[in-house]
Amino acid sequence: MPLDTAMVGASTESITHDVDARWIMAYAAGIDDLNPRYLDTQAHTVVAHPVFPVCLEWPVILTSRRLPGYESTTVAESARGVHAAHDLHLYKPITAGMRLTTRATVIGLERIKPGAASTTRLDTVDQSGALVCRTYQLGISRGVDVTGPPVRGEAAPDAPRFDGASPPLQRIPIAVPANAAHVYTECARIWNPIHSDRRVALAAGLPDIILHGTATLALAVSRLVDHYLGGDPTRVRRLGGRFTAMVLMPSTLTLEVLGRSNDTLFFTVLTQDGAAAFSNGFLTYG
Repeated sequence: MPLDTAMVGASTESITHDVDARWIMAYAAGIDDLNPRYLDTQAHTVVAHPVFPVCLEWPVILTSRRLPGYESTTVAESARGVHAAHDLHLYKPITAGMRLTTRATVIGLERIKPGAASTTRLDTVDQSGALVCRTYQLGISRGVDVTGPPVRGEAAPDAPRFDGASPPLQRIPIAVPANAAHVYTECARIWNPIHSDRRVALAAGLPDIILHGTATLALAVSRLVDHYLGGDPTRVRRLGGRFTAMVLMPSTLTLEVLGRSNDTLFFTVLTQDGAAAFSNGFLTYG
């Protein structure tokens, strides 16, 4: 059944999380990142991995599927939805002890060749109401139509683009073990059965369970922080790109650092077969 443009401009109810050291440490451990900034509670207040906001955003993404305009979507159609692109803006580091509140707003919906493309803005604020992070997320519901009059929503910001054509600065292998998706599911607290339930994955038309796109992104960001930012995740200001191929397990990914321009690193993550699992990747730092 189609999605309706009536959902554009609608927001979910807010969901509040108390971010503790255990969750921050679990997320880092779930992607095998041993950076002491995420783990050493004796040395300092632990800081969340730059991709950690996806943990806060997942519950409101689920809630957004109950907004007006989604009501006719079937369970099978929801299972065919894919996370196509991600653009995360970080305004202050997330640290243990913070109480954070997240809300989702649908800012765009259009019919494209593969299906219905929806853009959601996810805002996370602290107890004072100050914006901590904001994500623009593109989702595609494959094979789903769009009904309703065209609605001009909020425009998502343009992503940084790399115009260079030189060979990659660096190629970094990333081992992905067979249990990576199961571990990430529990450590991130992101439950989507296509990543850990083989029967559901096969029923959705996938060749097997696949790694979360945000896990692939986090694995790449970990290497960028360690190799280019001196291991300091608080320097990350913005990150994102497009999810363009499935990651099966076990396998070995390759992070290709394409280049840098001023304060932005550009990168691609390749699967073991050479396909771009994550493309147009960027990480802006201060």
